[in-house]
Amino acid sequence: MPLILVAFASFIIALDATFMNVSISPLVIDLNTDVGTIQTIISFYTLITASLMLISSKMQDVFGKKKIFLTGALVYGLGAFIASISQNAIMLFIGWSLLEGIGGALMTPATISIISGTYDGQMRTTALAISSAIVGIAAAIGPLFGGVVTTFLSWRYGFVFELLIILIIFIFRKRIPNFASTASKKDLDITGSLLSAIGLILLVLGVLMISGKTIGLSIGLIIASIIVLIGFGLFEKRRKANGKMPLFDVSLLKDRNLSRGTLIRLITAIAMGGSLFSISIYLQTVLKLSAFNTGIVLLPLTFGMLIFSIMAPKFAIRLSHKYAMIIGFSIAIVGCLLLSYQFTLTTRFIDLLPGMFIYGAGLGFPMALSVDTALINTPPESQSSASGFVSTGQSLGMSMGTAIIGIILIVGAVGGMHDAINTYAPDKVTNQEFHDNVQGYFEKLGNVNTTELKHENSLKEKIVSKVVQDAMRLVMYVTALLLAIGGALTFTLKKQKIKG
Repeated sequence: MPLILVAFASFIIALDATFMNVSISPLVIDLNTDVGTIQTIISFYTLITASLMLISSKMQDVFGKKKIFLTGALVYGLGAFIASISQNAIMLFIGWSLLEGIGGALMTPATISIISGTYDGQMRTTALAISSAIVGIAAAIGPLFGGVVTTFLSWRYGFVFELLIILIIFIFRKRIPNFASTASKKDLDITGSLLSAIGLILLVLGVLMISGKTIGLSIGLIIASIIVLIGFGLFEKRRKANGKMPLFDVSLLKDRNLSRGTLIRLITAIAMGGSLFSISIYLQTVLKLSAFNTGIVLLPLTFGMLIFSIMAPKFAIRLSHKYAMIIGFSIAIVGCLLLSYQFTLTTRFIDLLPGMFIYGAGLGFPMALSVDTALINTPPESQSSASGFVSTGQSLGMSMGTAIIGIILIVGAVGGMHDAINTYAPDKVTNQEFHDNVQGYFEKLGNVNTTELKHENSLKEKIVSKVVQDAMRLVMYVTALLLAIGGALTFTLKKQKIKG
């Protein structure tokens, strides 16, 4: 029951990050606002969640894991209720971005530390695998869930569903074990909390603002975040040296499995979040699929991830976490390469099915085992801090993936336009003219009716098809490269076998 309850929490927190992406148009109409405002609200949910992870993990030590988890659930439930009855964008921001963001930040590290404190050995690995895989599965089926509730009911019912999950958690709250506090209120590190929050906010804002028009500001924010986070690390080291309890014990990063395991989790989340975003964009803007049908096409990935994440602990027993994850990364890379040649104007579901399933199956291994790998050597008294660190990496990865892969998608589209003009119309546009007018070409591309193009044998069809293929191929190549980096980092982990 503890696993079921924290898995429920993990599910709705991850679902929240993706299910409303397919409901932007209804939100704009119902709340009398604009697309930019809704996108800002979506971004701030991730921003607030990521920036408060380390603070909430330390609060577990002061107030207890269960109390912080249930407090987060209460705040999250209040936010879901306000979001469901929103009459304008401000209400949606308060309910969704602010309250659900705070609630998610309080619950996420607690889900990991509650599992780590409740189970051990093989049971712990299996429990963490299921809870971790739930995050990826929720993100993958988010568009389908959002499409169903938006198409057949209303986007408001998505938040009602989350509220029902919160009610279930409170009904069975007594089944969650109690954990004793290991620190007092005077141990709360206010300065460290502010430094970590500011540093993470600047980092996420910098990544989210990456674009041609704001690249200078974006780079400035990222550099500022690095400076603040370095200052945070130095402050925490000095605080510990003075005999005070740090917000995050930097010395924990000497554990290779924690530091590199979290980096692997971050890279995997970037790859998965970014690829899901780009594939969803392709399905909805190029193939003109509805939100519901987009979710259907993504189901093979979801099933592959679910099946193999459940199998992952058994492979870890036989091979160790390290080699099971390397196998997973290798399988996922094969899936990426299969998918890289399937994105055209006439792609069918059957064309994407093998690559999607193989990609999801491969992701199932690192998604299921990376958290246990990162925490496997962490002493019990440091589990809360370590789980907050891992959760921060996961949350940053999901939010950064969309922005990073979005830029790759644009670069690929521009490159595809250049290749297409050189191939099909070399005498009509010179290289200089292309570079002078690339912005205009790209803006016009967004207004091309690809449905009509499928019935034409025209120069325009060939050019747009080339642009789509090159853009999506580059996305899948970059995703494969990220997974290869994750696999290479996995080789550096200490080999660990599960103790029964």
